[in-house]
Amino acid sequence: GEWGINSLTNLPTLTLSLAIMMKLGLAPLHFWMPEVLQGISLPTGLILSTWQKIAPMALLIQTSHLINLNLTIALGLISILVGGWGGISQTQLRKIMAFSSIGHLGWMLVILKFDPQLTLFNFILYLIMTSAMFLSLTNILATKVLDISTSWPKTPVLTTTIMLILLSLAGLPPLTGFAPKLLITLELVKQDATLLAATIMFISMLALFFYLRLAYVVTMTLPPNTPNSLLTWRTPHPTNSPTAIINVMALILLPLTSSILLL
Repeated sequence: GEWGINSLTNLPTLTLSLAIMMKLGLAPLHFWMPEVLQGISLPTGLILSTWQKIAPMALLIQTSHLINLNLTIALGLISILVGGWGGISQTQLRKIMAFSSIGHLGWMLVILKFDPQLTLFNFILYLIMTSAMFLSLTNILATKVLDISTSWPKTPVLTTTIMLILLSLAGLPPLTGFAPKLLITLELVKQDATLLAATIMFISMLALFFYLRLAYVVTMTLPPNTPNSLLTWRTPHPTNSPTAIINVMALILLPLTSSILLL
């Protein structure tokens, strides 16, 4: 056999593309994603948001040369818009991560026809950042925004890390999440799609708003409380090496981006 799909007509290609996009949870085929993610546990949500997307994304990249360019751009823009708009009013962390996933996949879909390899690189960084967020939330057993905002006295380092991961998901420099947005924007400009690049950056301001709002709630809304003792009592937690490693990767891969792309 072979790993390529080279002989599909227009109708089967369109049907296959829409089926894959529904599996990935891309807008406007996304309605199942937030509700399903909200109804499952955080570890299961991690699997649904990362591992379960690897196979359909691989198939989408393999068939990228057959997919209509206008379809990918239209659905990509809708996904970025829905991902930002849908997350603004949410207080449930799993729904926020669902809309975050929709927005990130929208960026990948926009660049899919222009540079499939860049789509793959973006997807790998998405897996790292999303895994870091879910593992951190699992460690503090947080399912609502309020749960994170009250976890500061118990796990200040992890709470700070969650705030930084949120900023990385928002795509702010010098964190890892800035790399895919920078590379996608540069590639679109190189392909003379400057208007498209400006449009997706403008739409992504919606997502940036709710990421910053969430980061603010996480770290800056805890009322002052002076402990009666010199040492604040905390329940000892065993060191979780995989979580620590993936958290570091979710934050500091930006300087290594050029080296990774050359591999």
